[in-house]
Amino acid sequence: MTPVITRISFFNSQKVRDFVLLILLVLLTSTLPLLAQKPAEKETPSVVIPDTLLFKIENAQAVITQINAANKKGYGSADIRRELGVAKTNVSQIQEAIKVEKTAPDSKSLANYRLMLTDIQQKTSAWRKQLSRYNAELQSMSSSVIEFGRDSLLTIDNGDSTQKKLYKGQIAELRRKLQEAGETTTANLDTVSNLLADVSEVYFAANDLSGTINDYIKESGKNLLGQESSYLWKARQKDSSDNMNRLIKVSYAGQNKVLRYFLQSTWDNRVFLLLLCIGFFAWIYINFNFAKSARLSKEVGPTDFKFIGHKPFLATLILLFNITPLFEPRSPSIYIELNQFLLVITLTFFFLKMLPREQLAWWFSVIVLYLLTVGANVVVDGSFLLRFAFLGLSAASIAFGWWFFKIVKKANLGERLIKPVVIIYIVLHVLAILLNVFGRLSLAKAFSITAISGLIQVVSLTVFVHMLTEALDLHIRVSTAAKMLFSRVSAQRTRLYFQRLVLFVSIVLWLMVFCINLNIIGAVFDFALQILEKERTFGSVTFTLENVLFFAVTIWLANSLQKNVGYFFSGHDVSFAADSGHKGSKLALIRLLIIVVGFLIAVTVSGVPLTRITVLLGALGVGIGLGMQNIVNNFVSGIILIFEKPFTIGDYIELADKKGKVLDIGIRSSRLLTPLGSKVIIPNGDLLSGRLVNYTTSDARLKAEITFKISIEADLERVKKVIHDIVDNAEGTVKNAPRQILFNAIAADNIELKILVWLNDVYQETTFKSYVLEQTLIRFKAEGIKIM
Repeated sequence: MTPVITRISFFNSQKVRDFVLLILLVLLTSTLPLLAQKPAEKETPSVVIPDTLLFKIENAQAVITQINAANKKGYGSADIRRELGVAKTNVSQIQEAIKVEKTAPDSKSLANYRLMLTDIQQKTSAWRKQLSRYNAELQSMSSSVIEFGRDSLLTIDNGDSTQKKLYKGQIAELRRKLQEAGETTTANLDTVSNLLADVSEVYFAANDLSGTINDYIKESGKNLLGQESSYLWKARQKDSSDNMNRLIKVSYAGQNKVLRYFLQSTWDNRVFLLLLCIGFFAWIYINFNFAKSARLSKEVGPTDFKFIGHKPFLATLILLFNITPLFEPRSPSIYIELNQFLLVITLTFFFLKMLPREQLAWWFSVIVLYLLTVGANVVVDGSFLLRFAFLGLSAASIAFGWWFFKIVKKANLGERLIKPVVIIYIVLHVLAILLNVFGRLSLAKAFSITAISGLIQVVSLTVFVHMLTEALDLHIRVSTAAKMLFSRVSAQRTRLYFQRLVLFVSIVLWLMVFCINLNIIGAVFDFALQILEKERTFGSVTFTLENVLFFAVTIWLANSLQKNVGYFFSGHDVSFAADSGHKGSKLALIRLLIIVVGFLIAVTVSGVPLTRITVLLGALGVGIGLGMQNIVNNFVSGIILIFEKPFTIGDYIELADKKGKVLDIGIRSSRLLTPLGSKVIIPNGDLLSGRLVNYTTSDARLKAEITFKISIEADLERVKKVIHDIVDNAEGTVKNAPRQILFNAIAADNIELKILVWLNDVYQETTFKSYVLEQTLIRFKAEGIKIM
């Protein structure tokens, strides 16, 4: 009973009741605002926070600025539209050319058409990618404009809060700009989309046409030796003049279009070619001016060259037309034929000034034969009369080849170049006759035009070789007279190397024109690239012949440069003369640098991974350890000699039993020129480790020693006085240095004297000894002193 009564009395307490009421009051007070807020949220409209509105305005303004900048920049639609029109016209003309008589054009035209279509495909493909990117950008910008236009934050109505109305003017201006940007973007999007559709149409048309052209080329390649016409004795008697005229017109239109298209698309190559020819003209013109100047005219001598003149306009044109195929090897055949026609005209004017009248007949005969062959290639078809006339022309061309070679030998234009070409010329015409007889007419015409073109080309290249050789000879003579680079090199050796280089370039040019005329230049290039770029495996190493070729050429160039770099830094060759100067030994360091840099470049172009080079260096280290110590020793010694400089080029040194002037300090060995004129090669290791004496260092002097015997009865004081007088009058002695006259030996009837005199230069020792001995003999005879 007691606990229950206690709890009841506790709850009945006045203090406890007051405490509970206070807690309930606090809870009620804190809950009332929350309960009152809920219905207010449903009825009160949303209030825009100013920071959010400003952020939206800034983003919209940034998008508008970006859109306006993109639209102002433009999308190049006008340029693309203009070039697309040209491409579309070219595609249409090629389609028309193929549809003529429903026959495939000749192989040369097909190659030209493929060249045009390849360029059109490349351009339209690039345009499609560019326009697709522009289309995506414009669609993205259009979506951004629409998104901002629908944003409720950028809309003002009468129910908006006071805070949002503060930005009413800015929002209205922003919406106006958005509308303008949207209209411009939509217009550009329509233009780009339409242009993309047109470009795609031309692109796919060019692709289809290119496939047709490739099929025709493959078919013509398979039927190259196939019979196109009947045998000559079965040929038709009448020709189809109307059909031939139509084919000639279509062929002319197609060739003309190909030529124009090629000239427009490759103008940069011709700009570089023209600059090169201008440099050639300036080179000869300036050298002629130097040669005729008062300062150099006597040393240069007469400048009556045969192939070049003071203003070499014709020589420059001959250079231009000869090297054109080298800069544009994949040019269409019509371009090469036009270039050769201009070359024939230029050579005609050149020979009119150069050759006598008796020898001009052979050149005009070449021109006539060239024109007849070109005309025959245009008009000859399958009729008997034209084919028979073409047969006679080929037979006459064979006889002309023999006569031509005899005339060229008399004109001294270069039998070594022309003889093999004449043989090829005759062989091609023999093949043309056989092919004509058996119905391979296209191949026969190709052989005939290639033969006469090759003959003209070799004559032109012979003039080209003589012309460049004379230009170099003029430069060598001017440079030698002016004490420049060629005064330090062998002119004959330089001329020989240059002739070999020009001859090699001439052979390459002739072969390129030969392949272009036969329409096999593309196949030759593709075949060569296939061989060079094909990956080959040797053990675990993968390589290509292209990388090997680049490596070999780079090493060869570096080696040639390090051998001849001395001509650019040194003066005259070292000779055994007292007044020859000294040269710096930094030349060896430059050679070493060229070798190292050349090797690194060669490794880079070879494509060999550095891990392989590490393996190679490891193997090289093993080789050094096993048997290459001497080579490495000499190599390292050469580097030490370069930096320590115990001697320089031109110093007079002595090593063991060898004395001489230093001719060259190489990487592995150095060369000395002895007083007898012989050249001694000494390893650098011996020069570094041996006891070397340098007689020509700074303030170096030499003590000369002369020994002779006199009679024991001679007056010694008188002898000394005579010797002092002779030495005083000798040249090259150090006047203030003490001289010594010593008793070297005493015998029963003679005394051996030794004279020691300091000389300024080691090169004066021989002259000094000769003078002293000569004067001693003369003075002793006059004084009555007997020499034993």
